[in-house]
Amino acid sequence: MFDTTLRDGEQSPRTSFDYEEKREIAAALDDLGVSVIEAGFPVNSDAEFEAVKDIAESTDTTVCGLARVVEKDIQAAIDSGVGMIHTFVSTSDVQIEDSMHATREEVKQRAVEAVETAKGSGAEVMFSPMDATRTQESFLVEVIEAVDEVGVDWINIPDTCGVATPRRFGDLIEVVAEHTDAGIDVHTHDDFGLAGANALAGVEAGADQMQVSVNGIGERAGNAALEEVVMAAESLYDADTGVDTTKITEVSRMVEQASDIAVPPNKPVVGRNAFSHESGIHAAGVIENSDTFEPGVMTPEMVGATRELVMGKHTGTHSVRQRLTDAGFDPTESEVRAITRRVKDAGAEGRVTMSDVRRFAREEGVAEMDDDEEEREQEARV
Repeated sequence: MFDTTLRDGEQSPRTSFDYEEKREIAAALDDLGVSVIEAGFPVNSDAEFEAVKDIAESTDTTVCGLARVVEKDIQAAIDSGVGMIHTFVSTSDVQIEDSMHATREEVKQRAVEAVETAKGSGAEVMFSPMDATRTQESFLVEVIEAVDEVGVDWINIPDTCGVATPRRFGDLIEVVAEHTDAGIDVHTHDDFGLAGANALAGVEAGADQMQVSVNGIGERAGNAALEEVVMAAESLYDADTGVDTTKITEVSRMVEQASDIAVPPNKPVVGRNAFSHESGIHAAGVIENSDTFEPGVMTPEMVGATRELVMGKHTGTHSVRQRLTDAGFDPTESEVRAITRRVKDAGAEGRVTMSDVRRFAREEGVAEMDDDEEEREQEARV
């Protein structure tokens, strides 16, 4: 898991991490157990250089610095002391002609020279043919073979504009694997909501590493989301990513606050609805056995989250009884039904909180358990 929250993630429109935020997020990612932390773009500014340098000095995880195929960029990355230098150049015709105003031969030459210079520093070197999924395959192979000959350590295949589909992307990774001895890394964007699926398809096809960002933040619609890709790999593929998944929700909240990009409630894994249940049928099933209406192979405890039974117009008696018991009440069946009716009526008008449920219980005259009864009830549930 190559984490690019501090580089591509920070390139999210209207997002900027200050020095302390970058240091704190890097420390959290180091603790989380990602394989690589792409800390930033050292040549970008003095402040960025110092942040990357400090992160490289203070973390156990391999730290990576980004660099264009430009001598000053490569030198800045070298001077920052990172263990990996990630250099890139456009390879699609539209970007070569209309962004770089160069030729294919110039692109290939710059790529080779940049890799040779970076390799001379002793750092690991990753090369990205930017916009690989819109690059003519024969030229993509030509560039990959050229940098492979000068000893590149990693080839990153970026779906820069998010236009790949899982099968097409997997086929491309298989082609790349035939033309390099380097490790293969994938970087997928979410313009069509396929970043996570494409990243996993890349690994199925032979890639060794996936680039991800916390909460999926990044350019435009963002990157493959760390939390989604890690949990899919761990739970659906039974793979060991090296990530301490119990810290995922905590890191997500940290990045949410620093980036000022709110996590949608329905966001997989870390959204507040991910392990919440309101529907009477779902809540009743989950109370009996959480595997009934949750994936089973992923639990809230696995990602450092908690399950919640939400009160609203879809709530059933099982959920109301559970919430009343948790709140220290000892309701009869008729009282549970009466309060459920009130919850449903209130839910049709708006949000129902536990304060509302407690008020309904007291207004209905529900008995409250003493401390010993409540403790016995909790032990029985456990």
